[in-house]
Amino acid sequence: MSSAATTLEIRPLSPAIGVEILGVDLANPIDDAAFARIRRAWEENCIALFRGQTLDEEAQVAFAARFGPLGRIVNETEAAKMGHHPAVLYVSNIRVDGKLTGILPDGEMFFHSDQCYLETPPAGTMLYGIEIPSAGGNTLFAGMYAAYEALLPAMQARLEGLQALNAYVLGDTRRGKMSPDALRFVHPVVRVHPATGRKALYVNRLMTQNIVGLPDAESEALLEELFDHQEQQRFVYEHVWHVGDVILWDNRCALHARTDFDPGERRLLRRITVLREHAA
Repeated sequence: MSSAATTLEIRPLSPAIGVEILGVDLANPIDDAAFARIRRAWEENCIALFRGQTLDEEAQVAFAARFGPLGRIVNETEAAKMGHHPAVLYVSNIRVDGKLTGILPDGEMFFHSDQCYLETPPAGTMLYGIEIPSAGGNTLFAGMYAAYEALLPAMQARLEGLQALNAYVLGDTRRGKMSPDALRFVHPVVRVHPATGRKALYVNRLMTQNIVGLPDAESEALLEELFDHQEQQRFVYEHVWHVGDVILWDNRCALHARTDFDPGERRLLRRITVLREHAA
């Protein structure tokens, strides 16, 4: 895509993860050179924040689609009836005629990586803040490049070649009973990012069940050690949402979690997933 030159400023959000990108209006075309800088900043820093944006569905979809093919919601017919793009989901606790208008309406959520229970999890997720409660509902992001790189060499060597079973089960999955039809997939404990070549921890407290091939006690002890390590404050950026914020996180090298908030206050964000990166 060609357009007038865009002048960007890129600022770190925290020592371990994240950048804020200034000088760009996501509702307008972004020239190729500027977009390449945005992509590199996102891949190297795990999350990219754009503040003060005003986006309709079409504009958000157009920007997200530059990163790769987009996920599509299951019920496209229902989305069409409601006038929504099939790549768009709403994270919402708002009810209309007693029916929720979105997903993940309330409550705290443990650290996790989106759809790690699938063979090919999405490369990224983008959220746009539309209605934000007065307190809470913050999103915490943990940088898995930094978490891996901070491990002692002996632990890095121990993790080499190990794989973990990830599954979609509500609650604390490693202590809950997994149903036979639960979605699940085995992934490496340490993932190599396809664009940067950097290594990142790829386990999480919400969905990782066990280390394949290890005795239960050893698997549990190792996972607890990894979870406690990766969730340390030094690896985490906590985002306090404002209307107009857009955050794109790299699902391959970042975990995210959510803090609780007053269910009596409205919370509405628009979500799009990027399935995989475009080929270079």
